[in-house]
Amino acid sequence: MEFTAEQIASVIGGKVEGNNNAAVHTFAKIEEGVEGAISFLSNPKYTHYIYDTKSSIVIINEDVELEKPVATTLIRVKNAYESIAKLLQIYEASKPKKTGIAPQAYIAPTAKVGKDCYVGPFACIGENTVIGDGCQIYPHAVVGDNVKIGSGCILYPNTTIYHGCKLGNNVTLHAGSVIGADGFGFAPNADGYDKIPQIGIVTIEDNVEIGANTCVDRSTMGSTIIRKGVKLDNLVQIAHNVEIGENTVMSAQVGIAGSTKVGSWCMFGGQVGLAGHITIGDKTFLGAQSGVPGSIKGGEELIGTPPMNPRAYFKSQAIFRRLPDMYKDLADLKKEIEQLKK
Repeated sequence: MEFTAEQIASVIGGKVEGNNNAAVHTFAKIEEGVEGAISFLSNPKYTHYIYDTKSSIVIINEDVELEKPVATTLIRVKNAYESIAKLLQIYEASKPKKTGIAPQAYIAPTAKVGKDCYVGPFACIGENTVIGDGCQIYPHAVVGDNVKIGSGCILYPNTTIYHGCKLGNNVTLHAGSVIGADGFGFAPNADGYDKIPQIGIVTIEDNVEIGANTCVDRSTMGSTIIRKGVKLDNLVQIAHNVEIGENTVMSAQVGIAGSTKVGSWCMFGGQVGLAGHITIGDKTFLGAQSGVPGSIKGGEELIGTPPMNPRAYFKSQAIFRRLPDMYKDLADLKKEIEQLKK
């Protein structure tokens, strides 16, 4: 299907500069643009590509000033990144969805699968499990007994949901993710460790997306909770009895220790680590590789271990790199002082 610049502008609330009838049928990065493609420009580092791009249409922020004319048709908007995201969502929603149950799939006799669902080959759905309408369960996904899944969910290949867990509507689990494995609970004794049974569950609310090979552990008692709108990247570890607040996002390799409570609208960079039994307030922004040993009130942008103001952190890092020279200078000064004393 083709769409004109005028049609696209009406959808994203933009203003066309150039040919209103310029038509596109695909997407491309601005540096890899081809005729018939639409691209976007939001990062100033890529501005130089706009003068030579072959894309037929480029979405650009309305406040960007260009140094010379461009051949492509522009659509100016308030936020180019948000606009292209909206178009990609529309494009994705237009794709036909798979439906039907593969003959190689196993669905327990007591399970209930809703309307217009897809269950791929060798997927397994356990006893007394309820799957909502319009769900897609890809090959080799395993849904345990007594699980409840809302409508419009996607379980990509090799995802695993353990017994008793609950998923809301429009939840996406990417390949290899594990929901509801045992929390890491062991009590030391004279001979080793006694396993503490993890008898709780995991509750995932609406519109959550969980990346590939990410693990959310079941609680010791009660529930580990992922609130609505949360987005977890690949290789994230959420331990038992953790609660993640609404619309919080975490990059790859973040680790959250047991019983920690994270507020809403937080953003964690890659490899952030949080200690157990602490509370992180709403709108906390943690830079990559931050290590958090204690609670944070919220509303702060922090980085480092322990976390500090970014300005102070980068100043301290500059000093840290100079420590060998400073140590040598200090040793030389000590020698001079000792000589003066003599």
